[in-house]
Amino acid sequence: TAPLMRQVPRVDEQTCTGCGACARFCHFNALAVVRDRALVFLELCHSCGGCARLCPEKAISEVPQLVGQVESGHAGNVRFIQGRLGVGEPNASRLIRAVKKEASGPGLTIMDCPPGTACSFVAAIEDADYVLLVTEPTPFGLHDLKIAVTVAEKIGVPFGVVVNRADIGGPGIHEFCRSRGVPVLAEIPNDRDVA
Repeated sequence: TAPLMRQVPRVDEQTCTGCGACARFCHFNALAVVRDRALVFLELCHSCGGCARLCPEKAISEVPQLVGQVESGHAGNVRFIQGRLGVGEPNASRLIRAVKKEASGPGLTIMDCPPGTACSFVAAIEDADYVLLVTEPTPFGLHDLKIAVTVAEKIGVPFGVVVNRADIGGPGIHEFCRSRGVPVLAEIPNDRDVA
């Protein structure tokens, strides 16, 4: 187990003059100045360090914050690596990249990532040889699949679709895949034995 840390700003309230240079610089709105006091919103911080470098009073320092843990183990000849995101940590991309770095090397690597098409999806599929998009034949599944296909196309990674719980919904997934030339590689029935 290895902790994954990031640097975040800490404001020395005795030194800060409330000039607002840090807040004007931050493109992610992680800092705001209210009544001559700089406030830090860590959940918005991308750890670029710019605020600390630009502060004319040197009132901002960077301190480590736990993002999560990278854990690994073996089961026979199979090596498992997982990232455990810290409670309240909103940005999984940094942890996914750390897991990918730990997993790099010869052999087959299979990554499983959270559902949806947020930053964690992009971090997981960039540099992949192939992406397996798992969906369900529901309106929500079709909606997310359309976005995932668009993202995979823009990144330029080849992909195919697996339809989970294939017998519960309508034909929308198949119609979409046919219209876009996306291969449906497998269908998994909604069956407790399969689960």
